[in-house]
This record gives sequence, C-alpha cells and structure tokens, in this order.
Amino acid sequence: MKRYEYQVVPAPKKGEKAKGAKTTADRFAVALTALMNKMGMDGWDYIRADTLPCDERVGLTGTKTQFQNMLVFRREMIAEAVEMLMPPEAAKPNPPIIRAPKTSAQPEALRDPDQIDMERLDGFSKPDKPKLA
Repeated sequence: MKRYEYQVVPAPKKGEKAKGAKTTADRFAVALTALMNKMGMDGWDYIRADTLPCDERVGLTGTKTQFQNMLVFRREMIAEAVEMLMPPEAAKPNPPIIRAPKTSAQPEALRDPDQIDMERLDGFSKPDKPKLA
C-alpha cells in the first residue's frame, strides 16, 4: 500500500513581475507557476486548491473570520520513512510466550530427601543400602 505525506502552503496573494506578463492575471500566473515548479522540484505533486476559514483576533476580544486560499501537495513516502513512522510493535509480530509448567508449590530443598529423584539431579543415582545378613 502506498503511503503519502502532504504539505499545505498558502497560495500567492500577489503576482510577480516578469517579462511578457503585463496584466494582473499574467503576473499572478507567473507567481503561481514559480511556486508550483519549486514544489515539483522537491517531489511534491499538486492535488488541489482549497479556500478555508481562519479566525483572526480583532482588538482585545473580537474575532473576524477570513478565508485563506491554500494549495495542497502530496508525495509518496520512501519505504525507510514509512518504517520509521510505524511503531515497533506493528513492524514486528510479537513472539509467542512459552510458559514452563508448574511442578510443585513446594521448593525442592524443602521436600523429604527420600522423595527426591536423585537421577534427575546431576546424573547421580541413589546409593544402595547395605544389606544386613
């Protein structure tokens, strides 16, 4: 799945002087073209222009809503950047938890010595009891 990052920049408010651009619309087009070419050189694709409301303070307590023209750009994220943004838990599955079975509630040191399986301990066997004749 492709992932994108977005950048929103304000549209130019004034045109730029250029050779052959005589009208206001021509100068504005030159400014807009320069901005879009600059973003394109950095790998950004133009998506759309939006006009969005923005509340500004007027005086001490007043507000005024102004509308801002914004240009929306996007570019595909590099695979390394996607991996950096993903949390480590999502990138790698958790290994299964294996629990050892419970053998006894009483520690082996407290058990009766005759009941301890000596062969299981360090490979030693229980000594034979001498027979009385």
